[in-house]
Parts: sequence; structure tokens; C-alpha cells
Amino acid sequence: MTKRIAAITMARNDTFFLSRWIEYYGREIGTENLYIYLDGTDQEIPKNAGAAHITKLPHTDMSRAAGDKYRIGKMSALASDLFKKYDIVIGCDCDEFLIVDPALGTTLADYLSHKKINTTLSGLGLDVGQHMTHEKSLDTSKPFLTQRAYALLSTRYTKPVVINRPVRWGSGFHSISGHNFHIDPNLYLLHFGAVDMDMLVAKAAARGPDWVNHLRRRGNGTINDITNRPAHGEKWLKIARVMQRIFRPIYAWDKPGMLGIKRIVKIPERFQKSGV
Repeated sequence: MTKRIAAITMARNDTFFLSRWIEYYGREIGTENLYIYLDGTDQEIPKNAGAAHITKLPHTDMSRAAGDKYRIGKMSALASDLFKKYDIVIGCDCDEFLIVDPALGTTLADYLSHKKINTTLSGLGLDVGQHMTHEKSLDTSKPFLTQRAYALLSTRYTKPVVINRPVRWGSGFHSISGHNFHIDPNLYLLHFGAVDMDMLVAKAAARGPDWVNHLRRRGNGTINDITNRPAHGEKWLKIARVMQRIFRPIYAWDKPGMLGIKRIVKIPERFQKSGV
């Protein structure tokens, strides 16, 4: 039996990614099961929102740390409330997509419904970025994975985004205090914040010329790594999963580690079947 699954996120000035988020999770679990907080009463509601539950909140300028704490507090409280009628809640940023390996031939909803979850579940984190030598600027009318083939194996995005009971996430959904993380062998969390350099430049331009100059001078960390480091094969997905399960940062035992090793992987071509 398919369990009742909800997905939640919070966004500000990010209509493009939020529309993609709605498209993907709406297809996987039903748009009526999406719950979105918009940070600001001036925020635009994506045209494909359909039956999604959208709440606009007044925006207050805060420091980054205070803002992160405020947002995750809202998300944790929303998830706790949703457990009155849902069995599972997926919480993530609007540029993050949890996919089940297409090799299994199953949907995300069906996979999670038949999975035993011990409070939390994580997909292996893949930070997808543009290879500046081999890949063109993003065509926003097409899926990401038909245009991007490389990712940085990232402990930062191996997040406990799936929960089956009320918890309090740490900022950015990166951890849950008092709970271990469990990396699933068939789930992947794909992050697309660095999917296109032109997008990053446009976003920097909105903040001022100094930001643009800094980005052009220093580049983006993920994009730099993807462009300049050799890409490895699929075996590193399994290696990284084992390493992240065993090794933990000394300062954060509830987060995965990889001993500082950086690896770029070629994204398996079958992942394009996810539609992301």
C-alpha cells in the first residue's frame, strides 16, 4: 500500500527552481501533497503550483545564521504538524531533488512506501554543476540531466531529508540532532545550485558589481572542481556511500564525512529517466 507522503520547502526569489521542484515532486507524490512557504508577501506564485498548499510569510531581513535558523524552525514545525495526516515527510530546498535509481523501475512514492525508515533516510549527495569546457549554458526548457553530466560527491548534500516522525532539523536540513543518518543504497539527493554559471552571474548581479567581479575572478567552487578535476565512474557512488556511513567529522558526529577527499563522478546516463 502506498503511504501518505508530503514534501515541503521554503523559497524566496527563486521561482525558476521552485517551479522545477513543484513539477518533479508533484509528479512523484501529487501536487496536492506539496507544502510551500514563500518568504515574503511580495513573492510570485509559480504558474504550475496547481493544488499545492502555498503560504506567504512576511519577510524580515536577518543575518544568514539567524535566517537559516528561522527557516528550518518553520520547516520542522510544518513537518511535525503534517504528521497528523501523513506517514512520511520529505523536506529540502527547492533546488534539491530526491530520486530513486531508475534501474529499479519504481516511483519515489512506491519505493519510500515499502522502505523501513528508522526516523530518517538520506540519499547520497550529488552536487551537480556545469563543466565549463564540455557543457553549454542551460536551456531552461529542458531537463537538467539531459544537459549536465558531472557532479561532485558531496557530504554536504547527503541530508536526512526523509523523516517518518516529528524531529527538529538543523539548518538547511543538513542534520537532525540526536538522530543518526541512514544512507539508502538506491536514493540520491541531487543539488542544482551550481547547474549554470550564467545563472550564478545573474544572481550575483542582483547583489551588486562586486559580487559579479568576485565570481568571475574566483569562479564557483563546485563548477571549478567539475571543470578541472578528472571524472570517475559509477563505482565511486558505492565507495562514497560506504565512506560517508563510516567516517564522521570530529565536530559533527551526526553528519557524514569523506576524510576531505574530493571526487567528481560522471552521472549515470540512466538518471535522465528521473525527468529531473
